[in-house]
Amino acid sequence: MHELVKDYYGKQLSGSADLKTSACCDASSAPAWLKSLLARIHPEVLERYYGCGLVCPPLLEGCRVLDLGSGSGRDVYALAQMAGPKGEVVGVDMTDEQLAVAERHRTWHAECFGFANVRFLSGYIERLDELDLEPGSFDVIVSNCVVNLSPDKEAVLRGVQRLLKPGGKFYFSDVYADRRVPESVKNDPVLYGECLGGALYWNDFLRLSRAAGFTDPRLVEDRPLAITDPALLPRTAGVRFFSATYRLFNLDGLESDCEDHGQAVIYRGTIPEHAHAFALDKHHRIEVGRVFPVCGNTYRMLKESRLAPHFDFIGDFTRHYGIFQGCGKALPFGETPAGEEDCGCC
Repeated sequence: MHELVKDYYGKQLSGSADLKTSACCDASSAPAWLKSLLARIHPEVLERYYGCGLVCPPLLEGCRVLDLGSGSGRDVYALAQMAGPKGEVVGVDMTDEQLAVAERHRTWHAECFGFANVRFLSGYIERLDELDLEPGSFDVIVSNCVVNLSPDKEAVLRGVQRLLKPGGKFYFSDVYADRRVPESVKNDPVLYGECLGGALYWNDFLRLSRAAGFTDPRLVEDRPLAITDPALLPRTAGVRFFSATYRLFNLDGLESDCEDHGQAVIYRGTIPEHAHAFALDKHHRIEVGRVFPVCGNTYRMLKESRLAPHFDFIGDFTRHYGIFQGCGKALPFGETPAGEEDCGCC
């Protein structure tokens, strides 16, 4: 699979226009603040972009950031501007042709930005322990439509967890399937290269994440993918594919479910580009100044990460009120007194 991917992205594709799905994001739909960053990136780097999401979380000033499967370096050079001269962005990729594009314009970008804070490493994202990367040294790790291409996704997640600082996060976009992908799709070279053959069934991804130490994965945003090549669509065996962005926090001791401890947070409105509200994930859009009830996990994600200075915190963990309402689980026991319920097999 490594050789297939190297060939597809190094030789078969000459630019993002060659892709056969709608996975690649349209730069025209990017927010204004991101467009200004992209405007300072070399055209050749932009032409060789194959991502499926926006992996530029806020508050990166002074951070160490790692980009898995950095390709020609588009996201690296965007993140470098956000990290600033006191930060560092490291890109890892296994495709020589893509790395050559990224390296060719490294000096050009340093002169454009006024500082040099970028480096690229050749390697495999399943073997991060083989690279010159210190464990627990990264504030943020990102990846853009690459994890699906890995033959060992569990190893990728374990490596990410090993390299993140406590309270750090894996913020990444990838392609997911609505069911387990059949072998006919997995073994199709074009479907695999197009990020479909290796896509994880979303529920298997959640299980792998929890096994790697990311107890409570948070879905930030998602969108369905269209197969734009009509000849390719019948080969997908009826599987539906989605681009989705997840935020995984490296926090020990998170609970397996959303438990209610009577806690709340108040957003101060101080995160740049998020003056009116901050969306932690798809289900937590926290408006400025509003007392916003949260479960224990959300409370810790905000309080034990770089987000903490931008919130006020109410409550602690001294009391427990059961499962947090509306979080996908409820009291499993019925309210009907014993002896009055119907008798029979459940």
